[in-house]
Amino acid sequence: MWTTDLLHSLYARRLRRQVTAGPLPRHVGLIIDGNRRWARKQGLPSPSIGHKYGAEHIEHVLSWCEGLGVQHVTVFLCSTENLERRGDEEVAYLLRVIEQMVTDRFDRPDARWRLHVAGLLDMLPDTTARALKSAVEATRTCETGFHLTLAIGYGGRQEVIDALRELLYERAEAGQSMVELASTLSVDDITPHLYTAGQPDPDLVIRTSGEQRLSNFLLWQSAYSELYFCEAYWPAFREIDFLRALRSFAARQRRFGG
Repeated sequence: MWTTDLLHSLYARRLRRQVTAGPLPRHVGLIIDGNRRWARKQGLPSPSIGHKYGAEHIEHVLSWCEGLGVQHVTVFLCSTENLERRGDEEVAYLLRVIEQMVTDRFDRPDARWRLHVAGLLDMLPDTTARALKSAVEATRTCETGFHLTLAIGYGGRQEVIDALRELLYERAEAGQSMVELASTLSVDDITPHLYTAGQPDPDLVIRTSGEQRLSNFLLWQSAYSELYFCEAYWPAFREIDFLRALRSFAARQRRFGG
């Protein structure tokens, strides 16, 4: 066992040297998929317990990002579809896990990551919404330069609709006609109204569990993101897997649609 650990440590060190020698993403988006499948594979009494292990694993990944200087991370915790279509008991458990994680890890003066939330808080129970708002406020003055966005009750299509709706109301109140707006509308008009306003677009989006789709995650923001799909379930996602994703990113030539 110690031999395997030593080999992993040496390999991780080698990967880390390769990664730090090349360009690093400023912002990484994480679709943390596979919690329930991992729990079943581990033989846990309920697949939902995988959410607990998945939430705890976020802290490990943030420490890897911190060590490498990746300053912005967005984690897809829960979609609008999850809230609407999954069983009440599973959703309630997932939200309790999120509340506990946010309260324990971020609602404190020594938190090293400034917290942001993307999504529809009105869809969440009052206790979950309050926990998120409290942690956002507690980390507002965090000056480490690290920013964590939790996408919860989130849907990329709904985000674009909400941004357009807010823009229309804003311009109508300013007296601009819809014809005038339509003739001048640009990307720069919409971006400030997104849930993630003020945050850079993700350079790299990583999805675990082997699934190869975005699942309505940051549709607008990831237009030019590099995508990386990893076979490991989220709770089993290792630092080696993360470093491989960063190595893949560094080897790509980004064209931004050109």
